[in-house]
Amino acid sequence: MSRAAGRSTELEPIDRLEEKVKALVALIDRLKSDQSRVSEENMRLSRELEATRARLADSEEGLAEVNALRTERESIRGRVSDMLEQLEGLSL
Repeated sequence: MSRAAGRSTELEPIDRLEEKVKALVALIDRLKSDQSRVSEENMRLSRELEATRARLADSEEGLAEVNALRTERESIRGRVSDMLEQLEGLSL
């Protein structure tokens, strides 16, 4: 009986080690899963960022066009005003 008790006490550290190894394997599996999920999320966010940058570039182009049109409108407004003054001068 003492031999069986001796064997039992010898196997306890091995059992604890086995439990720790199993826990580590489970942790590694969970970490791999998390890494995969984070990697996919990172790719999705990268695509969204690129789409947002493209929209921003389009908006900036549109803003530049609006500013150019405003400048042109002011120029035309000034020319029309000059022409109206010239026409008023001819009517005298």
